[in-house]
Amino acid sequence: MSSEHVDVLIVGAGLSGIGAACHLRRRSPGKTFAILEARGAIGGTWDLFRYPGVRSDSDMFTLGYKFRPWSDSRALADGGSIREYVESTAREYGVEQAIRFRHRVVRAEWSTPDARWTVHAERDNPDGSTDTVRLTCSFLFTNAGYYRYDQGYTPTFPGIDDFAGQVVHPQHWPQDLDYAGKRVVVIGSGATAVTLVPAMAQTAAHVTMLQRSPTYIAALPARDALAERLGWLPTWLSYPILRWKNVLLLTASFQLSRRLPWLMKAVLRKGVAAQLPEGYDVDRHFRPNYDPWDQRLCVVPDGDLFKAIRGGKASIATDTIDTFTPKGIRLRSGEELAADIVVSATGLNLQAVGGMTLAVDGKEINFGDTVAYKGMMLSGVPNFALTIGYTNASWTLKADLVAGYVCRLLNHMDATGRQIVTPVAPPADQPLSPLVDLQAGYVLRSVGVMPKQGSVAPWRLRQNYALDRALLFRGAIQDDGIRFERAQPRPTQSRPTEDQPAERQPTPAVS
Repeated sequence: MSSEHVDVLIVGAGLSGIGAACHLRRRSPGKTFAILEARGAIGGTWDLFRYPGVRSDSDMFTLGYKFRPWSDSRALADGGSIREYVESTAREYGVEQAIRFRHRVVRAEWSTPDARWTVHAERDNPDGSTDTVRLTCSFLFTNAGYYRYDQGYTPTFPGIDDFAGQVVHPQHWPQDLDYAGKRVVVIGSGATAVTLVPAMAQTAAHVTMLQRSPTYIAALPARDALAERLGWLPTWLSYPILRWKNVLLLTASFQLSRRLPWLMKAVLRKGVAAQLPEGYDVDRHFRPNYDPWDQRLCVVPDGDLFKAIRGGKASIATDTIDTFTPKGIRLRSGEELAADIVVSATGLNLQAVGGMTLAVDGKEINFGDTVAYKGMMLSGVPNFALTIGYTNASWTLKADLVAGYVCRLLNHMDATGRQIVTPVAPPADQPLSPLVDLQAGYVLRSVGVMPKQGSVAPWRLRQNYALDRALLFRGAIQDDGIRFERAQPRPTQSRPTEDQPAERQPTPAVS
């Protein structure tokens, strides 16, 4: 079986993967590449999630790419607008033709003598059949996020089979779901729940957000006032101003939460109380038992959640579920919430690098045993990078840095005549922690299967864009935890065999 070969194989055609391809176009134009996408469309998260009101809780001036300005004054954009932004970026930079849709990568095997990866993908065909496709690449760059696209997390609810209504998960939203005039209970208190409640409340009879414990929530304007004031400036000038303004505000918020959590708690509580009716039990429903940014802070545009509560169209119940009943949900307090529809906005299932398996020279890689170098490469895994965005800021801020660093690394290897780069694990006595540094349930459930990070650079990044930018965007490419090598090719054979990939077939790839 012969294999097509590309210099860089990108996994995922979402926000990160399209950005990675555009960076290669701009900064490493001589490299051939292809993009494998498991689904049938560009957009990743923003194509998958189609529930009512789906939107970003990061502002578009930082969620947008550094190299392609977001030109609208809307800071918190809806999912459809974000998807269109990603699609138009792919068109503008000519990377659409590099995408192989419905190719789900299941395994990749590294060979040091060949200095290349052999990647196996399952391809879904129009007739419903599936076959296996094999490609080889010199560098493997995964941009598949860290959660399962095919399955959201739903806990086991007692009595759920007795419920006469409909139960749906936001990750698999039925497009024909009619909730107008219906009683809806949304289980959860994270970003998805606080988005769904006000959106559904517009036409539902009533929507109740049922939460086991509260989440920190802040109301922010949907449109950026500074963006509207700077509308007369050319985008190339206004965009960096808006981007850095928001970066600094996010950084200040996070640092204040870490250094003076009591003050941040007071600020957030005051903001919530000002949005709610007189006498509302703010502490019961909006006072979490953890510090701000131990879990991700939720943002509601123009306070839409609070408007729905004030208008009587939505309410919050803070309690635990005793059991489902035919007509709704009975809580531990004895109260019963009547429901026609229950939405289980109960979180995600995490997985490393899109669920694929890796092997290096025949040895299987256990991701839980690896340590991330600069938050983007894994110890003991050659010529490999992954994108994990920030947990305390916009995902794309980190994705841009990672893609830019990969281009710099590839260019450095070309300039020095090296074909292999491998992170070397830090000393065994260095304390380790999860790479995704949040105390959210979906993270804690998956600690064992995700890579770790160390306690000092380059094995730990500080969740600080300005510092990371200095390290990844401008910092020297050096042997500070990585090893560069020249390939030692196998003896030349007269023709390809089953175990030796054929010569490069560059036509289908993009350079």
